[in-house]
Amino acid sequence: QVQLAESGGGLVQAGGSLRLSCAASGNFFSIDAMGWYRQAPGKQRELVARIESTGDTEYGNSVKGRFTISRAEAKNTVNLQMNSLKPEDTAVYYCNVELRRVGPVRGQGTQVTVSS
Repeated sequence: QVQLAESGGGLVQAGGSLRLSCAASGNFFSIDAMGWYRQAPGKQRELVARIESTGDTEYGNSVKGRFTISRAEAKNTVNLQMNSLKPEDTAVYYCNVELRRVGPVRGQGTQVTVSS
């Protein structure tokens, strides 16, 4: 069983910054990739950023140049530094971990609200 502990959401003004963290713990073989998705009310869930065990990264088009994903492998932790936040970044952000031999596991989500 895997547990994901998400932290760092909150309320920030437009132009501000937030940092999200997600730590995976429990019994699993290894992690292939970690990342973040988000879902705003009335919208589909979308990829924010993803980092593979190789270090390769992928970003959603709307966050490129503003968000940075990083991973501390020894701690099974992924961080998302979000800068220059915009009101349209407001959403519930979900940590997503892709486990070897198991598949994806998603966290419960953390709210990010950006005021104009």
